[in-house]
Amino acid sequence: MWSCNHALLTLLPFASVFLTALVLAGTLDFVFAFMVLIVVSSKRLKVTDNQDMAQIQLTPAQRKDHRSEAHHLNAVVMIGSDGLTAAVKKETDAALNAHGLIKVRVQSDDRVGREAIFQTLANELNAAPIQHIGKLLVLWRPLPEKEKKINEDRMAGPRDVKVLKNSARFGQRPEVKVLRVLGNQRLTPGGTVKRAKKPQLRSFKKRSQD
Repeated sequence: MWSCNHALLTLLPFASVFLTALVLAGTLDFVFAFMVLIVVSSKRLKVTDNQDMAQIQLTPAQRKDHRSEAHHLNAVVMIGSDGLTAAVKKETDAALNAHGLIKVRVQSDDRVGREAIFQTLANELNAAPIQHIGKLLVLWRPLPEKEKKINEDRMAGPRDVKVLKNSARFGQRPEVKVLRVLGNQRLTPGGTVKRAKKPQLRSFKKRSQD
């Protein structure tokens, strides 16, 4: 949420335009200039808001926990003299997807430059900047959910099936029996458990017709 003071500070660069329109323009022109000022200011606020929301927001307690978890980690990404290249960003993104919490080592003595790299990675990769200590940058991002692969060839699990069977004694009522049917078995219409039939493979010609 934007505070009132933040909004006023954002509107300050447009104050000169506003005063010029007030002095040089008439009543109608002033209204038009004021409307243009509001539209431009809202667009600028929207852009700034998107930039600020690019990073994941963490509480101090969460940030402290991630710092302690990263204490024993080794750097998985190295940034050399070429700086923050597209290949480095791609490698960092892959490391975040694989580990979530990573360390990045920057081979530079310029602390301001390292801080700029730190914030750029956090913004562009939607990660939380955890810590900048020496030449090490600690970043965190939630691990993506892994899609469960469905094996179509896998058989179904065992199941219990109730079957109505005639009694061996003449004149007795049929009995209800519970049969355990395994994944590689099938139940016949007569109530007998048999081995499941293998699916017949169709020819390439028939599959192409489908």
